[in-house]
Amino acid sequence: MLLVRYEHQGKASVGLLRDGLVFTLEDEIPEIGGDMVALIKKGKPVLDKSLDGIGTQQGIPVGDVRLLSPIARPGKFICMGLNYLEHVKEGGREIPAFPTLFLRVQTSLLPPDGEIVVPKVSDRLDFEAELLVIIGKTAHNVSEKDALDHVFGYTAFNDGSLRDYQRQTTQWTAGKNFDATGPFGPAIATADEFPPGAVGLSVRSRLNGQIMQDGNTRDLMFSIASIISYASEIMTLEPGDVIATGTPSGVGFARTPPVFMKAGDVIEIEIEGLPTLTNRVVAAA
Repeated sequence: MLLVRYEHQGKASVGLLRDGLVFTLEDEIPEIGGDMVALIKKGKPVLDKSLDGIGTQQGIPVGDVRLLSPIARPGKFICMGLNYLEHVKEGGREIPAFPTLFLRVQTSLLPPDGEIVVPKVSDRLDFEAELLVIIGKTAHNVSEKDALDHVFGYTAFNDGSLRDYQRQTTQWTAGKNFDATGPFGPAIATADEFPPGAVGLSVRSRLNGQIMQDGNTRDLMFSIASIISYASEIMTLEPGDVIATGTPSGVGFARTPPVFMKAGDVIEIEIEGLPTLTNRVVAAA
């Protein structure tokens, strides 16, 4: 099923997206109070049970609501770099022996309708289409075998990156955390909608309608299970935490000539089985 956070008539709610209509889940689970993490903590069985009552609702056309970030403020926004071999090659980097992890800060994130901002200090803003994992259960030192039991669902992410700042040092924090560069959403697909580990999903980016990246999650060098297991050795993963799984080849900096996002562009992230994440690009005020 597809789940969304949305605003309607000034109220934020959590709902089910089906056939172009949004059905509120708070009529069936009032204690979640518009909080997706509260719903995630309830677990899939409670969510499944709530569907019985949704059938009696009329539903709101999705065009009549504003879709919000699926999770308002993720406790941890963990990103995985260098996870598709061809992307590693196009960047001229060595193949990593372990997952390459970095973190995103809250001010760098955007809702699904947010405008991506090209900052004043750089014009080298690149796109990265990624599948984002939503953690559903607390995970600490979990085995790779058990890791997928801790996945609630998946959504789309654009890891907007300032390439000049990213390459100024060996650490990527600066290039990956400019304000308003990382939109995610618009909906969470529960894990049961996909094959185990979300293997075999197409991952694409389109810039102004042109396909730039065209990959598939079957080509991940580190599987979703292995990333979760590795991350859980380092930190306790909690419900509502998210993990971006890396981007395929075709990014802008590796093209000849390079292609970067600029004001007026429209960038789309297409993950098979998920609604498209579409954002307009603007210049910093």
